[in-house]
Amino acid sequence: MAGREPVARGEQARRRVLHAALDVLADDGMPGFTMESVARRAGASKATVYRHWPSASALLVDAMDAEFRPLADTDTGDLRADLVSLLTRFASSLADSPFPKLMAAFTDAAERDPALGDLHAELTRRRREPLLRLVRGAVERGELVAETDPELVVDLLAAPFFYRRLIAHQAMPADMPGAVVDHVLASLRRTAG
Repeated sequence: MAGREPVARGEQARRRVLHAALDVLADDGMPGFTMESVARRAGASKATVYRHWPSASALLVDAMDAEFRPLADTDTGDLRADLVSLLTRFASSLADSPFPKLMAAFTDAAERDPALGDLHAELTRRRREPLLRLVRGAVERGELVAETDPELVVDLLAAPFFYRRLIAHQAMPADMPGAVVDHVLASLRRTAG
């Protein structure tokens, strides 16, 4: 790329290549995701890229793993407020980042490549964990009935955001996290009653 210094060896080069990999995936999807296109975007040589990653799949795994860390835990003891806080940050990641494009391309690739499928499952598990901890804690404290299925509750909490953004391509109103939490908790409390 014009105007950009060549990538030096080391951690800075590695980070630049990982960032370029995500840019290529977001812009070109899996068909355009090659070692050559990532090297070109990073301003690196193919030798530099291959020095760190033996294949495009290995590079994609590292790039996605570096980018998509779980949301930070929130546990104030107020279940509703904590769930709304996490879901507000989640909704923001769907609206204000390359996450939707990357996730769509990565999900498609994961269906075709078992190694990517395993990473996809692991990334999903890690991203669900903060919500699962909150729901399990509420069950342990008796706020939710013992028969509550935490995995299903997390599905019910997260699914409307994925659907609204990735399937319906609609904006998410600012009050959506609170509305979703209220509906799910009301349903659980009716079940308990």
